[in-house]
Amino acid sequence: MASSSKNPVNVPNGASAAVLKPSDPVPQDAVSVEGPNFDKPITLEGLLGSYERIGFQANSLGKAINIINKMRKWRLSDEPITEDEAEEYLDPKVRAETKCNVFLGYTSNLISSGLREVILHLVKHKHVSCLVTTAGGIEEDFIKCLGKTYLADFNLDGAELRKRGMNRIGNLIVPNDNYCKFEDWLMPILDTMRAEQEETGEPWSPSSFIRRLGKEINDEESVYYWAYKNDIPVFCPALTDGSIGDMIYFHSFKNPGLILDIVRDIRALNEHARTSKKAGMIILGGGVCKHQIANAMLIRNGADYSVYINTGQEFDGSDSGARPDEAVSWGKIRAGSESVKVYADATLVFPLVVAATFAQDQKYK
Repeated sequence: MASSSKNPVNVPNGASAAVLKPSDPVPQDAVSVEGPNFDKPITLEGLLGSYERIGFQANSLGKAINIINKMRKWRLSDEPITEDEAEEYLDPKVRAETKCNVFLGYTSNLISSGLREVILHLVKHKHVSCLVTTAGGIEEDFIKCLGKTYLADFNLDGAELRKRGMNRIGNLIVPNDNYCKFEDWLMPILDTMRAEQEETGEPWSPSSFIRRLGKEINDEESVYYWAYKNDIPVFCPALTDGSIGDMIYFHSFKNPGLILDIVRDIRALNEHARTSKKAGMIILGGGVCKHQIANAMLIRNGADYSVYINTGQEFDGSDSGARPDEAVSWGKIRAGSESVKVYADATLVFPLVVAATFAQDQKYK
């Protein structure tokens, strides 16, 4: 008796049709999947360029790099962008005059991490137009000028750390003495600011408060020193939600009357967005910094370019984990504009993004 494998008559017709269903023609512009070839010498630039064709989140990272490089094209110089460079994404009517303001938002833990130095580079070299963060994203920068943050472990015992005066941020440790040094540094400045407010009759805003601290720290290792030097505004809607809030609380008993006007800042941030000819968002993490920037974009009918990098999911309905398309529904990202969300820890991927985008400028200096 002949083997059934040699007798196609015995193959079930339905099974064959299901498994061997013919494909539609592949579109001519379809891009094939391909990873980096490590059999050949490869540079960091070449490796990151290959991400566009790897697939999954590597594909999203490649797209983020492309979108940020388009923000840079608008921002790099006053020279008109050429027809070839601009053909795919620029309106010829405004090509010669348009600039892109880059709004960078980040959660406070990223300043606690080594991303502080990456953000410092962007501010020092004027790659961004404004910053939005939370209280820890301000104070941790100044605290690092006064004392070190150390690498540790996620699994250290919290009760034991409390006994030793050690504060854990993920797998980082900040000795509580650093916060004592911060109080010693900040309190006299608050006294001076309180006196100046009394003299001028002008209250402070969170952004003018941060600018003053950037001036006072006078340290080139500080993000906000460079923000002060380069006149880059820093907005912090939740300024009191951290050690700065603790210090303001204690100061309100010793020398009451210091005023922080948040209305001035929401007007300044929204106007910065409204008057931008082009606007791009780069947002690391979620929460207040993400929503505050996106909401400012609503004033101008949406951002032109948007890059989100976070690990949040959308299923709880929070803005932190929402995909860019949700912001489109609110008018915070323009319909048809270029946007991407990279599902990843920002400390893992943002240095790679900067290496492939803004840091390229340093190669030619």
